[in-house]
Amino acid sequence: MPDITESQQLWIHLYAVLVANSILIYDHIATLPEEIAFIWRRPKALSSKLFLVNRYVALLGNIFALCIDFLPMSDESCVKYTLCRQLFFLFQGLIVCLILTIRIYALYGCNKRVLIWMIIIGFILVIVACAGTFGHFSSNATIYPGVGCYETYTAPIAARVGLAWVALFVFELLIFILTVYRICKTRGLLRLSLFTRSNVINIVFHDGAMYFGAMTLINIPNILTYYSGSVNTRGSLATFTSSMSATLISRLVLNLHESMDTGILSTTVRDSSDFLTTRVNVQSAISSHHW
Repeated sequence: MPDITESQQLWIHLYAVLVANSILIYDHIATLPEEIAFIWRRPKALSSKLFLVNRYVALLGNIFALCIDFLPMSDESCVKYTLCRQLFFLFQGLIVCLILTIRIYALYGCNKRVLIWMIIIGFILVIVACAGTFGHFSSNATIYPGVGCYETYTAPIAARVGLAWVALFVFELLIFILTVYRICKTRGLLRLSLFTRSNVINIVFHDGAMYFGAMTLINIPNILTYYSGSVNTRGSLATFTSSMSATLISRLVLNLHESMDTGILSTTVRDSSDFLTTRVNVQSAISSHHW
């Protein structure tokens, strides 16, 4: 039975889970009209399919996990649940990284060399994440009355599990650097501050920058819990970080589809006038500039 301090830390973890699920469900309800208009009523491009997978895997997975937290279970079931939870985080992160990769592939004019290098780097980071996360499974999965199934880590194990979140941060940093580099080569550094949300390239840049900034503020505290937190706070922000990543990436895709008819790689960008439409491919949008 945990002492008062431990109980408070465990409840902080539970509150973080409740806040994450509240934000996820609220955003799902708030953006449902846009989802119907821009995803369900349009041709299902690759980005649309990935959007739906990301959105509903996150929603259903987190609701299931939230229900499990309040259900009685045996020690054996608790261990299996914590393993499934780690698999869920990994799968959710892979979906997010795949969507970000497609955005960069489109931004670079469907350059296969860029895609190959990103796949190689992503594969290496996935190996690091899997080795850190699933190589540890001698973790303590404990049932605390009133709190539910909870996984605690020793300092060495926490350092290994934290590698998965470090790998995600590194990949998101790579995406941000590639985005800024491409925009600078295309438009010039001095014009970055003059960008509006009037076309596809600007939307990709602004949304990408906002996503990276928000996820940096969220993921760094999560990573710090693994490397400098107490036993009961290590990993306490993992659910919150995963949920916010899924929520933000869904918003990011919706913003693109609000201006596009058929996804990222081949799009129809609508003018502000209801009478004019312009057929634009992301590749042709930047083909007049060489990088």
